Amino acid sequence: MKEIGEKIREVRKKKGLSQEELAESSKVNLRTIQRIENNESEPRGKTLHLICEVLDIHAEDILDYGKKEDHHYLIILHLSVLAFLVIPVGNIILPLILWMTKKDKITGLKEVGANLLNFQIIWSVLAFISITFFALFKILHYGPYEVLLYIVVVLYALNIILPILFVFKIRNGNLQNQYPNLIKIIK
Repeated sequence: MKEIGEKIREVRKKKGLSQEELAESSKVNLRTIQRIENNESEPRGKTLHLICEVLDIHAEDILDYGKKEDHHYLIILHLSVLAFLVIPVGNIILPLILWMTKKDKITGLKEVGANLLNFQIIWSVLAFISITFFALFKILHYGPYEVLLYIVVVLYALNIILPILFVFKIRNGNLQNQYPNLIKIIK
């Protein structure tokens, strides 16, 4: 597990800030920033809050109180999406239950789970609309309803292939948010 200073340095670099810019923006002494990033001291209270505010992150994400890494649980979360093959909206219900029970106990689960659930909600709406219009157009013999059937097949294939692909990525150590983040319903 990374030290607090390493995490702050990593986020600062991702944001494209120098230590001097971070110190100036956060109104924290440059030497204090250097000590924190070298893990010579830990930021506390106001200092941590000021640094996190400039870096646009939450202090809890840096501190990871009581959190542990569990790649196996992330794999189970991604595979739980496949429940939609057996249970209608199982792709939302099962991952939601898994996410709610452990989101504050496993590093990265809060963001990955929210991203996964947002995608699944959007996917479910699109699949429902496609199936409904396909059935309606088929009954009314209206227009090229076969196109809607192809859309439904592609949506289902996408929701089977993506979780399996992301499981392989997690096994290779890539823990970033995988699903496209179209609309943030759950944060």
